Amino acid sequence: MATPRSGSAEPATRTDRRKAQTRQKLIDAARGFLAGDAHATVSIQDITDAADVGFGSFYNHFSSKTELFEAAVSAVLEELGRLLDGLSSNVDDPAMAFAQSMRLTARLAVTRPETAQVLVRHGMAYIDADEGLAPRALRDIEAGVASGRFQVGEPRLALATTAGALLAVLHTSLVNPDGVTDATCDEVAEQLLRMLGVPLVEAHEIATAPLPDASAVSQV
Repeated sequence: MATPRSGSAEPATRTDRRKAQTRQKLIDAARGFLAGDAHATVSIQDITDAADVGFGSFYNHFSSKTELFEAAVSAVLEELGRLLDGLSSNVDDPAMAFAQSMRLTARLAVTRPETAQVLVRHGMAYIDADEGLAPRALRDIEAGVASGRFQVGEPRLALATTAGALLAVLHTSLVNPDGVTDATCDEVAEQLLRMLGVPLVEAHEIATAPLPDASAVSQV
């Protein structure tokens, strides 16, 4: 199952569809560079070559590499956020929804290594973004507070702590793939739940509950 790209409306005309396809090719190429070390020095020619589009097409969509890379990171975060929303759409307990998203995100180094690389390298800069993972995590934390499941004085501080923990785990998993297992990812979620005020035994039960079929995580 594929998750829709950012900007869900289908372009109306053939020309519009062709433009949308070119823009998406550029974003996809940028995502590849963002996952590596060369994004700072890559040229626009390198990007258009990787996207298999004409050099002049670049400026029909973006004014600079910076604008393209920002769009690419936003697309990664929004795509993943929509996917996690879909997987937890039938979960009524805010603590369970939060833990499920954390467990699946922590597994990204295995399920979607390119996405994990982008998150590790650029995710923290988007902690205050209006789209993507951060506002969804904040929404889940605030829902947990409102329901009495979480005991948090400042939700945004809890969000920052959550983001730091997840990015650290993803980094560790990418650097040492054998050092982070599914059990490790679940333990991270358990510790985050305890940080949010969920009792020890209940946090463990929530963090080890069966996950939904997450095969889509590796297919989008």
